[in-house]
Order: sequence, then structure tokens, then C-alpha cells
Amino acid sequence: MDIDEMISQYQERCPRVSELTEEQIIRVHKIIGSVEETVGLDYLIDCIADGVSAGGDGILRCYVGFEPSGKAHIGWKVLSLQLKRMLEADVNVLIFLADWHAWINDKFNGNMADIQLTARYMEETFRALLDYPPEGDGPGELRFYYASQLMDSGDYWARVLRCSKGATLAMVRKTFTIMGRDEASSDHDLSKFFYPAMQASDIFELNIDIAIGGMDQRKAHMFMRDVASKYGWEKATCLHTPIISSLKSSGARMESFDHKMSKSDPGGAILIHDEPDKLRKKMRKHAYLNKDDTNSPIYELIEHVILPEFGEVVVTPNPKFGKPSTWTNLDDFRAAVMDGTLHPLDAKFGVADGISKGLETVAKHFSSNPKLLDEVTDIINRK
Repeated sequence: MDIDEMISQYQERCPRVSELTEEQIIRVHKIIGSVEETVGLDYLIDCIADGVSAGGDGILRCYVGFEPSGKAHIGWKVLSLQLKRMLEADVNVLIFLADWHAWINDKFNGNMADIQLTARYMEETFRALLDYPPEGDGPGELRFYYASQLMDSGDYWARVLRCSKGATLAMVRKTFTIMGRDEASSDHDLSKFFYPAMQASDIFELNIDIAIGGMDQRKAHMFMRDVASKYGWEKATCLHTPIISSLKSSGARMESFDHKMSKSDPGGAILIHDEPDKLRKKMRKHAYLNKDDTNSPIYELIEHVILPEFGEVVVTPNPKFGKPSTWTNLDDFRAAVMDGTLHPLDAKFGVADGISKGLETVAKHFSSNPKLLDEVTDIINRK
């Protein structure tokens, strides 16, 4: 979405857009221009127009939460590209390491030591994915915060109870997809019914102006906004990034998100630590790309990972079968696959190489600092 399209799309709903300076409009565009959905943009516009924020100091703060649950997959890359844009827009980025949430969700069989070790691995991963930005509580800086840091606060638990008040069991069950669970999965475990209220409370207690997550986190954000309406609290603007499908998925995308990439299916998932040769093998063996179908995880990876970072996809076939080609437009790439100009395997390998290029910083980081990655690997192998 370019700047003119953004202004046109939101002018009616957010008339204060017209009050912003050119510099402020560019800032808004950096924040929302590449996400799949923006909810509550009016709050963000008001903050920028008036120089205010939930923290009372004019510093915009965004939040994205992760359960420490294993090694990273390519969805983290999608979010990290968005977080880079936030940092460039002088937003303070808080990566929330939800250790207690992971415990509630039975990650690592509830072993908190393993959960928190994995959280430390996540810190290192995001530092590398974000190219080591300055860290602190200021504009354009990165922070890490653990759920366990909130747990000693009576104010936090009072907030959790307020967020729970008036929420029926049926309402909460509908949010269980944020934990990767179906609605009937947790009637035997009361703690899981507190999860959505905790996630909403995290946002309020940390003075968050912008909540970011994949589209699968939408229900949690809408729950938070409903609670805010009830109590007259400020509603953080919510940004939702695209979900990358499993390499094995085909056809139109499904609203249930059961198409999404998951670490539980290694053949269908691109892990952040996949080496170039391994990624090419996954693409060859598992990636769905039918020249008669406009839908493919290959096209999603181009749209949401490679083009945003590099602006081009380079395809280098075996010299026996063709010359290298460079593609800067997804529609042109798709058309070339569909009309036979690009062989599907060459297209897959071009995407694999582009992804590998974008993961070089992470590979270099853990090559030099392997301890945490090795320890997480040991935890996973014990499961």
C-alpha cells in the first residue's frame, strides 16, 4: 500500500490524517503500510498528531508476544521485517517473552527452566533478525520483557480479574485458537481460560500503543479492545501481519488457519536455522507449486519475505536449461510460472536462495554463539 492509497483508504474513518505533516504521514505509512490489517488506526493518528502516548511521554510503544516453545520458523521473519519498520519509525519495540503463558499452554511439559532457556534463545534470534538495534526504552530502540516480570504485581492480577469480569466461558473458548487449540480442548484445565485475560492485561499494564501479531492473534486483540470499551481504557491500535502457509498447503487459504506453517510438521515448515541445501531439499520435496493454480506458499514467501527485504527474486537455473533472471513483481513471477517461462523447480530454488540470503545474519550469529541453540536442540530432542 503506497502513501496515497493509505490516505485515501483511511481519510473517512480517520479525518485527523489531514492534520498530519508530510513527515508524520511517512511515519504512519512505515508503521501500517505493509500489514494485512489495521484495527483502530484513529488511536495511532491521535497519538502522532498530539505527540502523546499511553506511557505519557510521547514515545510510541509496540508489543509482540511469543510463547517460548522451540526453534523459530519463517513466520518470525515476517514479524521481524515489520518490527524493523517500526524501529525505523522511531517506535519502541517490546518483544514480550510469554514464559507463564507457555507454561499454561503446556509447552515443554510445563518445565519453566526449559521455557525460560528457550526465551533467552529467542532474544538472541531476534537481535540477529533485527540486525542488532540499540536496546532501551527510547524511540527506535528494542526491549525484551518476560511475563514473569509482571507476575509479582498485584495491579497486574487486579487487571487480569477486570479483564475476566463479564467474559463468559463461551466467549473465552472462541479465543482458544490464539493458543493453537480448538474450543473443546481445555475444559479440564481452568488456567487456560485465564490466558486471553492475561494477554489483554499485558498490553494494558505495559502501556502499549500498538499491538502486533499474525492474523491468528486477531481474536486476542479484539478481546482486548472489547475490554477497553467496557472500562473506558485506551484501545491500542492493532496490526496484523500475514500468516505463511505450510509448504505442503495448496489451493485457497482457509480462515481456520489450519493451513499455516507449523514447527510440528518439519517437512512443511521453514525453520530459521535451515541451511541453504536443506531448504532447497524441502522446496524440491514438499513445496506446493502448481502452474495451473494462482495460490502457493511459494508466492506468499515472495510477497511477504523476499520482496519486502530485497525487492527482487533471483532465479538461477542450471546453465543447461536457461539463464538467470531477476523478478521484482510477484504478478510477473506468477505469470512466468503459469505460462512455462519459469520451471517450477527453478522458481522454488530461487525462493529458497532468497530466504537463505535473508537468514545469513542469524546463521552467522549462532555459528559464533552456538551455546543457546545447542541447548534448545537438546531440550527438543528430549521431548
